[in-house]
This record gives sequence, structure tokens and C-alpha cells, in this order.
Amino acid sequence: MTSTPKRKTPEELRSHRWYGAKDLRSFGHRSRTAQMGYHRSDYAGKPVIAIINTWSDINPCHGHFRQRAEEVKRGIWQAGGFPVEMPAMSLSEPFQKPTTMLYRNLLALETEELLRSYPADGCVLMGGCDKTTPALLMGAISMNLPSIFLPAGPMLRGDYKGQFLGSGSDTWKYWAELRAGNLSEADWQGVEDGIARSPGHCMTMGTASTMTSTVEAMGLTLPGAASIPAADSRHAQMASLTGKRIVEMVWEDLKLSDVLTPASYDNGVVTALALSGSTNAIVHMVALARRSGFELPLARYDELARGTPVLANVRPSGQYLMEDFFYAGGLRALLRELGDLVDTSQRCVNGHSLAENIEGAQTYNADVIRPRSNPLLAADGLAVLRGNLAPDGAVIKPPAATPALLVHTGPALVFDDYNDMNARIDDPDLDVTADSVLVLRNAGPQGAPGMPEWGQLPIPKKLLAQGVRDMVRLSDARMSGTSYGACVLHIAPESYVGGPLALIRTGDLIQLDVPARQLNVLISNDEMATRRALWVAPPPKFERGFGAIYLKHVSQADKGCDFDFLETLPVKDVGANVSASNGEPEIH
Repeated sequence: MTSTPKRKTPEELRSHRWYGAKDLRSFGHRSRTAQMGYHRSDYAGKPVIAIINTWSDINPCHGHFRQRAEEVKRGIWQAGGFPVEMPAMSLSEPFQKPTTMLYRNLLALETEELLRSYPADGCVLMGGCDKTTPALLMGAISMNLPSIFLPAGPMLRGDYKGQFLGSGSDTWKYWAELRAGNLSEADWQGVEDGIARSPGHCMTMGTASTMTSTVEAMGLTLPGAASIPAADSRHAQMASLTGKRIVEMVWEDLKLSDVLTPASYDNGVVTALALSGSTNAIVHMVALARRSGFELPLARYDELARGTPVLANVRPSGQYLMEDFFYAGGLRALLRELGDLVDTSQRCVNGHSLAENIEGAQTYNADVIRPRSNPLLAADGLAVLRGNLAPDGAVIKPPAATPALLVHTGPALVFDDYNDMNARIDDPDLDVTADSVLVLRNAGPQGAPGMPEWGQLPIPKKLLAQGVRDMVRLSDARMSGTSYGACVLHIAPESYVGGPLALIRTGDLIQLDVPARQLNVLISNDEMATRRALWVAPPPKFERGFGAIYLKHVSQADKGCDFDFLETLPVKDVGANVSASNGEPEIH
């Protein structure tokens, strides 16, 4: 006979330390809760559920989260919990400068400390816009309370003259045509007005959909949650069901550490690869794994890429959009198609195995979600490169590149930073041809700072006029998951800290060989050593505030760009240290 897992008693709840004691401090907690209009019966003996909401007026991807939080609360109330909504930094990808990546770790830290310092028994993490997903999970993993992720969902398909538009991907496409003189200002305005027409994150396979799909495959959402469009009423239903489930997770004491294993991280990587997902996922997955105490080296990513077919025919690598992906069966169908490439024995936050969660899933459009017998690409949704230009690795997304450029040798055209590139790229006298290799440096974690999405360097205007639409481009930056092109990214170590990219000069021959996983500059070791001896470290980008903390503690791209003092630390729950005299949680 299978024994029933032991369930927590009300006295074992973490929040009981705040509300259940008979002392002056608990009197204050209860009286201030009454001040907010709640009766003791609303919370006494019930799990307190923190809803970490990244809604804000300047985050269109999360524009529906104010309402979704109410639907989460409905589910929590119905399941016998006490919901407490806590706003957190929003990280709005379209607006925040220089990049949301600069602040990912700040949101992670804020999430961890919100959960640590308040009487939370469990939490619902509301995210979706690119960096919110990894940030919320990084903080929750470190705190290790029962936690469940609620993805924002993709927006509806864009529309322009009867053509479906995809976030980012079509922006870059039509921008190139505008610069080439092939698109009128009126048409450009039409694209602007029609490309984003509902709440939700990018509906291409950008970083947002890549990460939310990945965390579903890792078991951290309700099954099917990541694929539902934000505007679909089923998304609201999912929010309420998420609220109900977290209450049960608290009673079961089902924590993220009970779900996340090396195998579940592999499942996440394989899923991202089968989606031909964003290159940004590599940085975030490495950071998440290190928070869990696991190493996820770039070599493991590349190993899995060599054996994982691309099954999602979704832009920018494919043809369709996330709305089509949902109608075709969504992530559950894709996971079923992957079969033995994922470990379906892994436990998920709903208490079931991944196998149970995808049982019965069907594909309704085999062109959108391909079977393994007819993949969009047999392997290599992403590739990790090494060589004398990237001793600690670099990444490229082969399906998004022009195939002829995957093996290429050409002269470097070096831009010292983004401003230099922006000032010169359209100069009619720029010495550049289609064979040139555009190089952008000082765009990495410290150099930019924050490693912005500058890696899809624009094609020079003079080449656009000649019909050129792709070139080999190198940088220590990232690029949007919605971007495309032969862009080599995340070169580590970055140029700002003296990586080999800092030593490249215009005219040096750059050799890219994606099948061989090589990226090299064709100069001698002696010449490289001579240049290194002449290199002078640039001054720090910040002297105060969060930026100064960031520069001192951020790791390089191959290590996930997390803060060194937050990785794999043992969690110390200060709520567990209660003063015998007054019940106040002591902070050490």
C-alpha cells in the first residue's frame, strides 16, 4: 500500500511564526492585518501565499497582470489560502535602458528578500517578459519555498495589410527595407501600428517564449501554461488554477529543490533547442542551474544540441507564430514529439510526472509542430563555439543564419563600442563588403554595461542597397531572441576585461566554422601576445549605486552573469530564527 505523504499542520506553517504566537509582536501583525480589512478567520491557520507581480504601467508585456493577480487570488481564496500581492521590479524589455539584463540580478535579489523577510509560506511568480522569468526563479530557487510560475503568455499575432507580423523579427526585416529605400514611411507606420495589438510578450520564439516554455518543461508551471496567448480566456482560467495549486503545494511542502534536478535542467535545455529558442536562454539556464547548485557548462548545451532536432516551425527560425503553436497543440504536444529525448519521469509542481502531464497531448498541425521524422532541422538549434577568439565560449543560432555564412573567412571591421558602430555603420565611405566580418566590442556584461541585445549589428546601408541581408557579425553582446542572422554572441571573456576580442584590429582575418565549432582570428600567438602587452584596461562604468555592485560581482556569460555572492549559497531562512521574547524574526 502506498503511504500518503505527510502534510503540514497549521502550526508548521512558516507564517505561524508571525501570526500564531501569543506575544506583543504577533499582536502587531494581527492588528495591522485587521487594519487592512481582514478578519482573523481570513488567515488564521491558512497558508499565506505571496504573489510576486511584475506588472507596471510601462511593461506592455505584463499589461494584463493586474487582472491576472486578481484571478490568482481567487484561486488561492477558493483553496483555503490567504493571498498577499507583492509588486516587484518590472524589467520592461522594450523600455529599460541600457538593458533589462543589467537589472535581472536585482529582481532576483528582490524576489529572494521579499520571500525571506515576509510571512510567506509559498509563492506565485508572475513573469514572462524576457528577464523576469529567470530573475523570479533565481530568487525563488535561492529561497526554496513552495513556488509555482505563472507565465504571461504571448500576445496575439501582429497584422499588416493582411500579413501576420512577428515581434522583433519583422521589425528588423522591415527596418532593413526602410533603410534600403524599399519601404515608404506610411508603410513603416502601418507596421508600427499593427505589430503589437494585445497584452503579452513577444509572439515569436524570442527569449520570453523560450524561457517560459523551458520552465514548463522543467516542471515549474501547470501543464500547458506557457503556450496560452495572454488574451485568451483560458489564460485567466490557468491563473486561478495556479492559485489553487500553490496552496496545496504548501501543505505538501513541495519546494523547488524537490522538482529541480540535473535531469530537469536537461529537459529544459532540450526543449529550448527543439524550439530553436533564443540564445539568451543559455545565459539564464546556466544561472538558474548554479542557483540550484548544479553546473550546466556550455559543453553540455552543445552536446545536447548535436542530438536534438528542431521541431517548432516558429519565427525567427521558422514560419509561424506562438498563437499558431498553441492552436497546433502547444508545448505539451512538442514534448510528446520529443519522446525519449526528455526524461518524463521528472516530478512537476502539480505533483505529477512530466509523462503524466503530457499524456494524451496531440499535434493538430504537423507543419507547426514537426514530428521527429520530419524536423525543421536535424540538430544544432544552437551551437557553442571556441577558439582563440572565444577561449571560454561563444554561441550562434545556426537556423537563423544564412547557411553559406556558417563557414566563412573574412576581414574584420571593428567598432570599439555601440556609439562608434552607430556613428559609422551607414557612412557611404565605410570600407566594407559583404565578405567583411563586423565586430562590436565593449558590449558585454561589464563593457556595455549589462550585455545588451546589440549583437545583431545592422547591415551597412550601402550593402543593403546592394541586396545584402546577412553578414557574419561578432560581439560579446547578446541579441534578441526575435533576431536572426549569422551573429556570433556572448564571446567570453568579454573585451572589456581583456578578452581576445579586445585585441582584434580592422583587417584581421576572422575564421568562423560552425560545423567544427570554431571561431578564430588568423594571427600568430606572438602577435596576440604583443597586442595584449599594449592593452590598457578601461575605467569602470559605475562608481556608485547598484552599478558599482554589479561591476564588482557579475560573472562572465559562460557562468550565467549572476552575482558571485548569490550562487549556490546555502539558504538561511531568517524567518526560522524567532526571538523567544517577542516572536520577531531576527535578521543575521
